[in-house]
Amino acid sequence: MIGTSTTARRRQAAGAASGSAALELDALCCSFGQDNPVVKSVDLKIRGGEFFSLLGPSGCGKTTTLRMIAGLERATSGRVLLDGVEIQDAPAHKRPVHTVFQSYALFPHLSVYDNVAFGLKERRAGAAEIKAKVSSMLELVELGGREALRPRQLSGGMQQRVALARSLVLSPRVLLLDEPLGALDLRMRRQMQVLLKSVQHELGITFVYVTHDQEEAFAMSDRVGIMQHGELIQVGGPQEVYHEPATLFAANFVGASNTLAARVTGSEGGRYDVELPGLGGARIAGRGEVTDGTATVILRPETVLIEPSEPTDFACEGTVEDVSFLGAQTSVRVGLPDGTSVKAETPSRNLPASLRPGETARLGWQARDLWLVTG
Repeated sequence: MIGTSTTARRRQAAGAASGSAALELDALCCSFGQDNPVVKSVDLKIRGGEFFSLLGPSGCGKTTTLRMIAGLERATSGRVLLDGVEIQDAPAHKRPVHTVFQSYALFPHLSVYDNVAFGLKERRAGAAEIKAKVSSMLELVELGGREALRPRQLSGGMQQRVALARSLVLSPRVLLLDEPLGALDLRMRRQMQVLLKSVQHELGITFVYVTHDQEEAFAMSDRVGIMQHGELIQVGGPQEVYHEPATLFAANFVGASNTLAARVTGSEGGRYDVELPGLGGARIAGRGEVTDGTATVILRPETVLIEPSEPTDFACEGTVEDVSFLGAQTSVRVGLPDGTSVKAETPSRNLPASLRPGETARLGWQARDLWLVTG
């Protein structure tokens, strides 16, 4: 555990003691040609010192949004504000913002130390300042003692740490990260997630992170924004986005879900009276305006009980269609008599030994685990 005094010294050495900035996007748009809008009127406020992730599939506009913040892409309309000051017309090199890309873009002929020091030397910083800042940053990203190595002598994860240190040593008020872990294997990505979260917490710099990996976003972020077709469709904390998705797309993008057709007979204050054909009815939570009496109900697989030992609000029987062992968890797909398939995920150690494809299985779940969406 790093002490408070050590943290303060590192922040001071990095020039980041009070350098984080609040970021605001106001009706930000970008079009590549008249008929090709890529980002559509994004409104977003990111708090100073926050770790915020933009999450969405390829082509949804998240990287273009990041590039407009960085000044690498010109906004068609709208504003980018840093602590209330508009910067959308400032050139990239004049913005107190730096970007870490998926490609490391290190100088192969320079040592780790000189790669990190490069920007400071370009700014004509003094030798003592450069040494103090570079040493502090290399220690922070756990590369102390490797100053003399060349990039080719480092693993992919270490090279990404050098790229991170090279940006942080310039004391950005906002650090933008464009899928920086995409080239790493799963084990290394998880190690880097822990490191990034630790670094961001210690320095207090505002991080804006772009990814298509919801687990990655949830593991590190204070809040997450989901993008679809150039629009920001939901912003919230990881638990809120997961348990209370704004739309069916959001529900399916941030995790596996069962979707059940429902008939809505009444609603009041974010609660809906629903009937699930053949399964019964209940009052459940949700989001959206029901106009035609029908909606979709989301049921996360981990909330579905297999052979429940206690009474549940909903219960049914079906035929096991598939059993997939995933290590700690096992995924089971059960076909119901009406043709609907329900997926359940359960700890592997709790799975009945007799559960095999073709066998009959009982399922159950509680009304509190259902969530209604209309979009």
